[in-house]
Amino acid sequence: MFDAAARLGNFTAAAIELGLTQAAVSQRLRNLEGHLGVPLFTRLPRGVELTVEGEAYAPHVRTALAMLQRSTTDLFSAPKRQLSIAASSSTIQLWIAPRLPRLLEAVPDLQVSLTTVHRSPDFAGAGADLEVRFGDGSWPGRTARKLFDEVLMPVVAPRLHRHAEDDWRRLPQIAVSGPRCGWLDWAAAVGVQPPRPPSVRFDTFAQALEAAVSSVGVLLGSLALMGQELDAGRLIQLPEPSLRMDSGYWLTWSASDASYRNHSQIVDILCNGT
Repeated sequence: MFDAAARLGNFTAAAIELGLTQAAVSQRLRNLEGHLGVPLFTRLPRGVELTVEGEAYAPHVRTALAMLQRSTTDLFSAPKRQLSIAASSSTIQLWIAPRLPRLLEAVPDLQVSLTTVHRSPDFAGAGADLEVRFGDGSWPGRTARKLFDEVLMPVVAPRLHRHAEDDWRRLPQIAVSGPRCGWLDWAAAVGVQPPRPPSVRFDTFAQALEAAVSSVGVLLGSLALMGQELDAGRLIQLPEPSLRMDSGYWLTWSASDASYRNHSQIVDILCNGT
């Protein structure tokens, strides 16, 4: 109860996560404070905040619970046989799919179901075991592990670059709708002159990437998602600064749902292995 209330900053939210009443959570935490002889929470009109003692206690409680959960999982739980993943279409195509051969080799009996999510609210309806989210890695009630930082850089197909006359800004620009920074954001952040308005806009990065490889125009591309195209020489990075966004992509799951034996193995492969 202490861990849930500390993470969520609210006794009512903690009660909902634990399937209890707010009164039960409040009473048990008062009992814990009485047992320890110190206040752990400052009660506010809306929610609670940890006291200095609570802040010091929280990481030890979290570590102990994590160790207990891992031990219980390793000793008693069954391995995962059916795994569902929700993510954007570009993340599925360019990040998850290349890792599926390694995952299926390591977990031969695993059945993987992939669901495309177009907007953040759609995650609620997907009901997936794992979700790939874009943000700072902090979502109430969810555990997160970073997949990759979002680093953006201008790239172009070699054939189109040869016709740029030493000024790539003369070329058509490709834009992508969504949470990533756009051309104007990039130019302001790195301190360069912005290019002209985009000639083509796509609603997924995978489509924009394919267009860039096909010499449609210059793309402000995600380094993590276009590594294969850069390595193969189908795209080249222009001599311009890259931009590292504050937000990145995270593999997330419910804080109460890591109870299958091969959870860590699956997460490791999706985050690292190809």
